Amino acid sequence: MAWKPNSIVASLALLFSVAVAAVIAVAGVVGYPYVAKVYDGIRVKLPDYPTAQKTRWLDQNWAEQRAWVHHADQGTATFHIPYEWFMALERPELSLTSVGLLSDPAYLDRFGFIPDPADPKLGLPVGMARGRAMVDATAQPWKNPRAPYNDMTRIGLTCAACHTGRFTYQGTEFLVDGGPALTDLGKFRTALGLSLAFTRFVPFRFDRFAEKVIGPDPSEVEKGQLLAQLDKILAQGKGLSDLDTMVAPQSVVEGFGRLDALNRIGNEVFAVDLKIPANYAATSAPVHFPRIWDASWFDWVQYNASIEQPMVRNVGEAMGVSAMINLTSARGGLFNSGVEIMNLDRIEKSLAGKQPNESTGFSGLKSPQWPSELPPIDKKLAEQGAALYKDHCQACHLPPVSSAEFWTSDRWSLPDNRKDARYPGERYLRLNVVPITRIGTDPAQAQDMINRKVIVPRELDIASDSFGLALGEVTAKTIKHWYDSQTPPIGPEQREELNGYRENGIQAPLAYKARPLNGIWATPPYLHNGSVPNLYALLSPVGERPAKFYLGNREYDPVNVGYRIDRLDGGFELDTSIRGNTNTGHEFNTGKDGVIGRLLTPQERRALVEFLKTM
Repeated sequence: MAWKPNSIVASLALLFSVAVAAVIAVAGVVGYPYVAKVYDGIRVKLPDYPTAQKTRWLDQNWAEQRAWVHHADQGTATFHIPYEWFMALERPELSLTSVGLLSDPAYLDRFGFIPDPADPKLGLPVGMARGRAMVDATAQPWKNPRAPYNDMTRIGLTCAACHTGRFTYQGTEFLVDGGPALTDLGKFRTALGLSLAFTRFVPFRFDRFAEKVIGPDPSEVEKGQLLAQLDKILAQGKGLSDLDTMVAPQSVVEGFGRLDALNRIGNEVFAVDLKIPANYAATSAPVHFPRIWDASWFDWVQYNASIEQPMVRNVGEAMGVSAMINLTSARGGLFNSGVEIMNLDRIEKSLAGKQPNESTGFSGLKSPQWPSELPPIDKKLAEQGAALYKDHCQACHLPPVSSAEFWTSDRWSLPDNRKDARYPGERYLRLNVVPITRIGTDPAQAQDMINRKVIVPRELDIASDSFGLALGEVTAKTIKHWYDSQTPPIGPEQREELNGYRENGIQAPLAYKARPLNGIWATPPYLHNGSVPNLYALLSPVGERPAKFYLGNREYDPVNVGYRIDRLDGGFELDTSIRGNTNTGHEFNTGKDGVIGRLLTPQERRALVEFLKTM
């Protein structure tokens, strides 16, 4: 009997309802990876941004390096799926007909990923890289189910994903190399997890996916193999979601422009790679993505001044965004990894440039200068602000980098363990590290690193159960394994060069570092956790700072120097009453706790803000 049109519609509606019910059932458990919340049930709510009339990169001495660094493979497989899958997945939108692709640059832009029209063939935004063959936990490559069974390739985040800034002003979009990104990685993980779930459970979607991944007219055998791969990924995602659920009461939502990077690195290494769920910790201390210009020459990096060596810092970052590392199988070679060491070294050297001095300044990635498209700086007001900076800011943040006083500061020195005769001229900037009892800012990032302990199997020969020290040891052993396994092995002198001539120093002070403020105007929001939206608020008493405001706006506020903070549909409301989000400290006021200087008048705050625009 022929089906009537109404029957067909009714059947499709029933089929769709069943699919929706299935997806709702799995949406709460398919958390791929690290999904803590499904937005609006089964929908990811994102901001709508106006299309920029013009886009330009700020001049930072970076044009030649930019194209390569933005997509340089660091060995990461952040999304736990191949590049070929990523480019084939549809958006997490419920429909029986085809919807747009997850990888559409305009869609990824709404999460904060910057489109890169300079490389249309790759089709990835700034900060994503296509690497070599993607391998599983046993180091076996993922294969396309169709003969000749080609290897599928990994896709992962690079440092540019978190360290490329952007802001708009009156229709022009400005892009800032090395600046803090405005991505919301939490929402993106949710979208990716839902896209995978929809591909598995929404009728017709898997067939469209199979056509894109396998090729035209895939056989049932080929589709069955692909489906088995997808089910394996969804099962892994559920395991990660269960871990997130376990620590959810202690976790803090990160939102646009923030990430609890150190805890996430620890989770990847000590819980996922080591397969020890007890090592999974809450993301309790989100931090604002830091600016990275000049950082190669700092003696210690991270907000809490916890890591000394550049190679350890960079390999740890790659491991934290899912570079393959073997920590469980002696047969596979303990500490064997997929980290692209030489690419990390090339990135670091391009950021650093040559040894800086007064005549050349910083010769790698430079901090940006206030662009001419923004309202002009009030020079007279800025001169007043310069005097205020010297009186109230310079003791911690050092003189302006454009001054001779900065380059002759006694803060420039050789590390104690360096052999001056062997490496003449190598020197680093010893930053002020300010105790939290003095600065008064949110203690979560520093305190939680001190408190975290990890379980490490005896066979890894890790001396400490302290999270920071253990991570430093695992990373150092991973680097050494790579050095030793090369043909021929990397020699002692080259190892020292690759390590930046620095020891693997790891510490966890209850303190935060104060870095030079060049380019500070291009790096909102402020404080290490992004809890203060603009510079004017930062110079104001805590009681005058916004207690709640939205992150995700891109429109720049050149008066107060920050992003707009009004309500943004699909944005993230930051509540400063929550531990990890508090906006106390670094205060100019009367009193003691967290007060670093006298109360500034509104006019003085305006003058100081104007001067900071010149840095």
